[in-house]
Amino acid sequence: MTSQPLSSIQLRSLVVFRNILSDPVISRLQTLLDVDSSDTSAGVDAYCDFAAALFAHGDDLSEYLLNLIMEDENIYMLQSCGSKPVSPFLSECLAHELAFLQELGSFDGSAIRDALDFTGFLPRWKNSELDFARAYHERIATIHARGYGMFAQYRMFTVKDGQLVPVRHPDPQTLEQLPGYERERSKIIANTEALLAGQPANNVLLYGDAGTGKSSTVKAIVNAFYDKGLRLVEVKKNQLYQIPDITEALSRNPLKFILFIDDLSFSSNDNDFAALKAILEGSVNGHSGNFVVYATSNRRHLIKESWEDRTGNDLHEGDTRQELMSLSARFGLTVTFFRPDKDRYLDIVHKLAAQYGIDIPQAQLDIRAEAHATRNGGRSPRVAKQFIELTKSGI
Repeated sequence: MTSQPLSSIQLRSLVVFRNILSDPVISRLQTLLDVDSSDTSAGVDAYCDFAAALFAHGDDLSEYLLNLIMEDENIYMLQSCGSKPVSPFLSECLAHELAFLQELGSFDGSAIRDALDFTGFLPRWKNSELDFARAYHERIATIHARGYGMFAQYRMFTVKDGQLVPVRHPDPQTLEQLPGYERERSKIIANTEALLAGQPANNVLLYGDAGTGKSSTVKAIVNAFYDKGLRLVEVKKNQLYQIPDITEALSRNPLKFILFIDDLSFSSNDNDFAALKAILEGSVNGHSGNFVVYATSNRRHLIKESWEDRTGNDLHEGDTRQELMSLSARFGLTVTFFRPDKDRYLDIVHKLAAQYGIDIPQAQLDIRAEAHATRNGGRSPRVAKQFIELTKSGI
């Protein structure tokens, strides 16, 4: 494959894909295209600087460039997600830029190598025959499931300084790895499917005993429906006031989001209580139809109460308590995860043992599992999994 004459001016003329100019590989490619071939030292330096940046991600320039534009959050993608048709002028701009970028992907550096007065070794890289326009329009057609930008690359996010930060190594938990609470999970799965289908969906409170798999359930559901356009944003209790800004920023996003609040509880005078109440009253789902709040808690009413709260000097103590207890009622769906009884606990143990390939007579397995639960605070799915993992490792 021979390279075509290219100039950095063509790169600078990008409009739709202007964001890629700040990419470290593309910025070095731009410097290389700018280089004066009569300046051997500068030319070799720019050439090798670009090659080093590319090799940090692979050896195929075409593939790298296509992946870059596929994940780019740009004005065309944003308009294509809206209710109005994309401007014909913007569509024309996109077509020209995709053609240019495909040409850029075929750049092999041979013209620069030939022009430089340098007899040493200069590395080469791979170029592939890829149809940029077809691939990009296929992505646009599936944007409601794939997303764009970092949402196309990652499925779970946290909040830092008001900005979403991707979780690069999310919990890989699957629903199949969580036996024993299928009936409870079916309600949450059905609610999530309604969200993905664009139907009314409830905010959900997963309430119950510790170690019963409430948090794991939410993460496993995201993993199960990731390829259908579901993403998770984990919000800490002290970040609740930031949710309106987060939802506003994502309101035009074609994907669906679970705003996940783990281990939620409040004291009676907690300022964050009012923040969450306002969010639920306003219905996060009412902003754009692509958000729900899923929260887990070990407390049914989310409030830490004391006897002092019940015997204080509040003239309208009943109204105050009702206000505190009303927060959990603002979740449209409450799913309870109780600590399992012996039969359910052992059923979980049996299913996990089969998943882990543990071949021990069931009677012996049951005796050891019960003993482990007695030593470790009682029966729960978490204790069952710990027992199976210890048994698998021979401990």
